[in-house]
Amino acid sequence: MPALLPAVEHETAASPRYSIIWLHGLGADGHDFAPIVPELVAADWPALRFVFPHAPVRPVTVNGGMPMRAWYDIHGFDLVARQDETGIRASIAATEALIARERERGVPDERIFLAGFSQGGAIALAAGLRHTERLAGIVALSTYLPIADTLAAERSAANADVPIFQAHGSFDPVVIPPRGSDSRDLLQRLGYRVDWHSYPMAHAVCAEEIADLRSWLGARLG
Repeated sequence: MPALLPAVEHETAASPRYSIIWLHGLGADGHDFAPIVPELVAADWPALRFVFPHAPVRPVTVNGGMPMRAWYDIHGFDLVARQDETGIRASIAATEALIARERERGVPDERIFLAGFSQGGAIALAAGLRHTERLAGIVALSTYLPIADTLAAERSAANADVPIFQAHGSFDPVVIPPRGSDSRDLLQRLGYRVDWHSYPMAHAVCAEEIADLRSWLGARLG
């Protein structure tokens, strides 16, 4: 098991019953989505632990080799043509280690959500669909499914019907909208239940999206 990534943590109340592991986008860090917690969480929800890990710092080819926090290298704008499979699989393993720690802290797999934005959402999908124990759900924001050609062979039966909330901006210039909709279509062909949302925004998160995610999470928090 890889070393645990450092993370920002926020518990909504003592003795959390559910955990949400939330992976940030390229060049950001675990602080990026921490401010979303008060806006997202409803007062009547059970106690939650949010875990916002920091990705490792690595050179990113598409940004001229500049070192930044990244879940894997990006070789070019295409995102799909030349994928950093080694980096993606290392981040899947790092996510598995975070899931294992939540289990050790008393939150079973079926009460753990994986969430992520952009690159982080790609890892949430890649890790969650391969995870051998049933998860509570996967949240994939402004993202796509990486190493998609191996998913059919590697996916876990335990998460064959895991609920997936997938959202995308219709004006996204970074992860272009067809990347998101193509991933949705592939997941649906494989039988996954994808709750798809599109918003008139760029590569971002909007208030309407947070409200929709809040409804979706609320329905899944016993």
